[in-house]
Amino acid sequence: MPSLIGRREILDHARTQLSAGPGVLFHGSAGIGKSALLTALSAPTGQAGQAAADGFVLRCAPVEEDAKLPFVALMDLFARVPDSYVDGLAEGPRAALRAALLRGREPVSPQSRLAVRDAAVDLLRALSAAGPVLVVVDDLQWVDMPSAEVLSVALRRLYDNAPVRFLAAERVMDGEEPLGLRCCPPGTATVPVPPLADGEVADLLRERTGRQLPEHALRAIQETAAGNPLYAIELGVAALRDGMPAEAGDTLSVPPRLRDLLLDRVRLLPASARQTLLVASAAARPTLPLLTAAGIPDPAADLATAEALGVAVADAEETIRFHHPLIRAAVYADAPEHGRRAVHKLLARAVPEPVEHARHLALAHPHADETTAATLTSAAGSARRRGAPATAAELAALAARRTPADRPAERAERLLAAAEYASDAGLRADADRFAETVLAEAASAPQRVRARLIMLGNAGQALGGTGRLITDGLVEAEGHPELEARLHHWAAVRHLIGGRPAQAAAHARRAAHPAPGTGPSAGADAVTADTRVAALALLARLHALHGEADAAESALDEATALLGPADEPGARELVRTRALLAADADRIDEAEAAMAGLLGRTGEYASVEETAATLVALVRIQVRSGRCREAMDNVARCGVLPVRAGSDSPPVLYAATLAETAGGRLERALELADRTVRACTTDGDQLFLLRALGVRGRAQLLAGGRENTAAAVDTLRQVRRLGETMGLGDPVLLRWYGDLAEASAILGDTDAAAEVLRAARRRAGPRPPVSVAAALERAEGLRETALGHHKRGIARIQSAVTRLRGRSLPLDLARSLIVLGAADRRPRRAAAARAALTEALEISTAVGAAPMAARARAELARTGEGRQAATRASDYA
Repeated sequence: MPSLIGRREILDHARTQLSAGPGVLFHGSAGIGKSALLTALSAPTGQAGQAAADGFVLRCAPVEEDAKLPFVALMDLFARVPDSYVDGLAEGPRAALRAALLRGREPVSPQSRLAVRDAAVDLLRALSAAGPVLVVVDDLQWVDMPSAEVLSVALRRLYDNAPVRFLAAERVMDGEEPLGLRCCPPGTATVPVPPLADGEVADLLRERTGRQLPEHALRAIQETAAGNPLYAIELGVAALRDGMPAEAGDTLSVPPRLRDLLLDRVRLLPASARQTLLVASAAARPTLPLLTAAGIPDPAADLATAEALGVAVADAEETIRFHHPLIRAAVYADAPEHGRRAVHKLLARAVPEPVEHARHLALAHPHADETTAATLTSAAGSARRRGAPATAAELAALAARRTPADRPAERAERLLAAAEYASDAGLRADADRFAETVLAEAASAPQRVRARLIMLGNAGQALGGTGRLITDGLVEAEGHPELEARLHHWAAVRHLIGGRPAQAAAHARRAAHPAPGTGPSAGADAVTADTRVAALALLARLHALHGEADAAESALDEATALLGPADEPGARELVRTRALLAADADRIDEAEAAMAGLLGRTGEYASVEETAATLVALVRIQVRSGRCREAMDNVARCGVLPVRAGSDSPPVLYAATLAETAGGRLERALELADRTVRACTTDGDQLFLLRALGVRGRAQLLAGGRENTAAAVDTLRQVRRLGETMGLGDPVLLRWYGDLAEASAILGDTDAAAEVLRAARRRAGPRPPVSVAAALERAEGLRETALGHHKRGIARIQSAVTRLRGRSLPLDLARSLIVLGAADRRPRRAAAARAALTEALEISTAVGAAPMAARARAELARTGEGRQAATRASDYA
């Protein structure tokens, strides 16, 4: 069975259409997966031409040559129909049909062709009397005209009075509409088959090859195949067979079969046009002026010829665009090596832009040369400054490969640059490979330490197995305070993620406050402000996690005094940290002001990882402030970043879970929470495991019902155990304590609720944030009502509501109002309950908090005023 990766939704839609209507016509480009969909839809109904319990399947799949021969498609469709059905036709139609099927003289007169149509109608009607009939035509565009006419008439005449369905696929050029509807019965649904997404291409290649391709090879295949499954599979198999690109930017091997398929029209072009296409295929941004500068006499005329054959086109802005990226790759791959070099020499002379000039220069001279290597190194730095880290990595890797063998130190520096640029672009496999080469080859201890630092940065949250990188690095970094401080910073991050905050704090202090020494390269003066600021920001987070707000502020103030330019990574990390701690402490306006414009300041110069960190911070703050729609949008922006290619990033998944719980669907939120838990478990990430469990427990509690509430208790007990093991007492954890106490009280376990509340208050101290005090008070109120102390319980919940009014915490307020309305159901208090629930619904609807709104609506329905309140709330949407 062909793969259906990325096609389940289309398949379900087509199945529905086929059940409800006369037929379905898939359309799309060659290799896009139309045949796989036909097979999947027709397979369950029996084998072709054989009567099964559910009827007949009649198939044909004509090829281009068949279009010139009469009745070929009809022959294939009826080839396996038992003779008894044909023999049962009236004599005239039977004879005409036998002639059309080459069982008699070919029907050429209008009368005989009309008889063939009648015969086809009668035959299909007879078959449908025995069971449903499915007519399946692949490559509808090659159906010969006589067969098309017969099918058109037969299917139209049988449309209303026989169980005959039509299923077809037609190849069309991108952006064009199918022409084969003339064969289809009225009302046939047309279903376009789009390209696969990059992630689906990766899954397809993994399924077909049984291998995980290197990241740079996978990326090249994704870009070249452009979502076409056939092209992707062919390129993947060829890469495994012939060897994959050695580095980022290397060309793919395009197998001869694909070249023949794609270049049959190109090879019909004159030599001048083929040369024009080759030059265009080698240029990063081919234009008519560039080709003229490269010595092409009349590129416009050559492109006009190519356009007529559907190969490439020059648009109104004189930019040359190939019909498909694979045609471009095939044109380049089909040229001999000396021809490609010659083209790059032409382009190196014609391209004024330094980065492209350096790239063409390197490809024109594929041998070691220091001048070429130095030019590439300079161009790589220029590309990175312009915000193109992937291009910078490609150029730096080329520079390393062009470095003469007698310059090992320069080669190591260029590999380190390539690794840093690749890491910034999210190309972790490339970055690790470059860094590992330096670690294995470099004679310089500082260069080897820098390689280890890059590998630590590439590990994401999976730092559990990186202990040797740090300990060995500290040995080799002795006497280099900056490198030692950066290693201590990574040691602190590793311990924090591993759930050891005390050890993390010790390393963060060593990074922020290097030991004093003598000489110009000792002590704090030898450590960059950027490194110290990052360490102090981490130390502030650690203090906050322990509930030490004053110590956290002190660390932030010390970091602020060291600040350099606002666009430095350390400064941006400090902004994120300050904003998140402010949001956790309910200083929402301060948090939003701190984050305002940070993403713009981060901009194109930031690494992919830093951009993701900024987006995750924004999501967390937006959820706290009730900006649910903005949070969902920023999660979507995270989704297109190449973070942790091929795996799940716990911070991004956590942000997605948080946003979905606030503004999406609880079912989806729980799925994401489970994915986050799995990712954290895989990475050994205790910090985000704690957060993932906390938001899962909150989603379960919000879902309502005894079963969900019991599940919330189990989940939140895990949160409490994990938090206590780590010695944490931050506001986020304390709000989850409130959730646990609330869930326990709802289940009637008032003793457990009381114990949780006592523990939470011990950790909260005398001045907890408003949201923490409100959460604990709300849970205490529910506990009182569960004990039968309704008046006292309602008063406590009302007090929680009062605390939250006027604060920028709409979700906390709406939730407290829901609890108030649901708890206060005494007859004489019904109006007050409805008022609280109505207000909760209005707040939730206004901020896009769909799950909260659904909960308020459900509680209102129990009061008998759900419909009227929902109508009023819609005014706030």
